Amino acid sequence: MMPAPSAIVTGAGSGIGRAIAMRLAEDGYAVLVNDLSDERAQAVANEITAAGGAATGKAGDVASETDTARIYQAAVSAFSNPVLLVNCAGIVHQALFEDLEVADFDRMYAVHVRGTFLMTKQALPSMLAAKSGVVINIASQLGQIGGIELTHYAGAKAAIIGMTKSLAREVSSRGVRVNAVAPGPINTPLVRELSEDWRTRKAAELPLGRFGEPEEVAATVSFLASDAASLFVGQTLGPNSGDVML
Repeated sequence: MMPAPSAIVTGAGSGIGRAIAMRLAEDGYAVLVNDLSDERAQAVANEITAAGGAATGKAGDVASETDTARIYQAAVSAFSNPVLLVNCAGIVHQALFEDLEVADFDRMYAVHVRGTFLMTKQALPSMLAAKSGVVINIASQLGQIGGIELTHYAGAKAAIIGMTKSLAREVSSRGVRVNAVAPGPINTPLVRELSEDWRTRKAAELPLGRFGEPEEVAATVSFLASDAASLFVGQTLGPNSGDVML
């Protein structure tokens, strides 16, 4: 019997990341669940194993080169070289541009952009050696249209979209597919950190009239990870309630 393929999902202790980890386990992956909090990472891994899947938790900060190496090695040790990496770790912070502190800006880019870079640097060599693998980066529709009081967040997510396209051009001919998912506002603890006024205004802008659910984003990731998405290269799919229409 062939062992289950291995996947890493960063930022999987809650919200979209948790839903992705749960869905990939249902799809047959052995999942390394990463979160900044060891307690959250282990809790999601335990949920997966209780449901009959294979998972292990590993705490770590994706903005840390040392931590990303440890996260990757934990997946290799527990399962095998990951064939799928989902860069989902993220934070949110709301402020007008003129009120932004340099530390807020730097941390936003460290988690989203540096974190995506560092984790991909860990996973890519074995994928290229095997001439097979999938990298899926979680961006945001705000990286496509911008967001009031979220300049640093939108900018970081736009950078992820640019990285996705560029890396896809480099490695798709070598067997590794790279794509992004740019969700709209989703009912998660992260979004609930934004002000009620912001959330009310955003909901009114959406053609669908509602925020999405984490499981709806996870379904998009599941598709991009599958062989059914073999023609998708450097794309950004948008489960976004109609906020962005391309």
